[in-house]
Amino acid sequence: MSYVISTILGFKGIIFVIAFLIFVFCLRYSTLIFDWIETQTLGTRTYIQERLELLFIEIPPDKLTMGLLIFSLGLSSFFLLLIGMSISWILGFIIGTGVAVLSFRIPKAIVDYLVERRIKQYQNQMVDGLTLLANGIRAGLSVPQALGMVVNELSPPISQEFGLILQQNRIGVTLEDCFENLAKRVPTEDNDMFVSSINILRETGGNLAEVFDTIVSVIRERVRLQQKIDTYTAQGMFQGVTIACMPFAIAGIYGASDPNSIKLLVNNPIGILLTFVALTLDFVGFWVILKIVKIKI
Repeated sequence: MSYVISTILGFKGIIFVIAFLIFVFCLRYSTLIFDWIETQTLGTRTYIQERLELLFIEIPPDKLTMGLLIFSLGLSSFFLLLIGMSISWILGFIIGTGVAVLSFRIPKAIVDYLVERRIKQYQNQMVDGLTLLANGIRAGLSVPQALGMVVNELSPPISQEFGLILQQNRIGVTLEDCFENLAKRVPTEDNDMFVSSINILRETGGNLAEVFDTIVSVIRERVRLQQKIDTYTAQGMFQGVTIACMPFAIAGIYGASDPNSIKLLVNNPIGILLTFVALTLDFVGFWVILKIVKIKI
């Protein structure tokens, strides 16, 4: 009896020491911890809202917060009930918690993808846009008038970006600052070259039409080279996706043919830990492959 009591007291003492160390750590780094919490909650909402503005999409902050919470809690509850009722409530709780954390960050990745796709669309339209600008300037139009011609002739996103330049210029913002804002909204090398050249030539003088023709030739060569690289890296991308999906396919085959063979992976604590480690390594490997095959020019 005394041995059991001493064991319990010793166990409580260990818990007390661990709790005390956690308290000291949180007290010491409280500012960093609260900053991290704010970044992962309100900071995520602010980031998404700022990126949506780049897409010319306006969503009130309260509705955006409600949407993030509904998406995160709804998806985690779905996995909790699905896995808990079919396999194990412990595994369902673990996976549901992980899904809740990840799903709160999924919209951030989706918005980043939409912004990146919009930037690519803008790059693809730069050749036509700069060609129209050069033709307009040759015809005797001013830069704002040539920009208005591009807005009327081309489709979004380049028409929206150039239209925003004209709107900012009408309310009193200098044209140089308007182009600098464009470079911040669309941070590409081609766009930086376009903005720098037009601002410099407006101050020093020069033939804008010839400069735009030169930029167009550079962009065309860059696009041709990027297409060639995408063709060469397509096989690597396909291999990466195949390797990342292979563990899930094998688990599905074993689960359908012999469910008892994978029970230890979802019922045993060691099996759950190993499954989590395997999934983590799988995602890390897929991320590394994506970084390898993504080549910037």
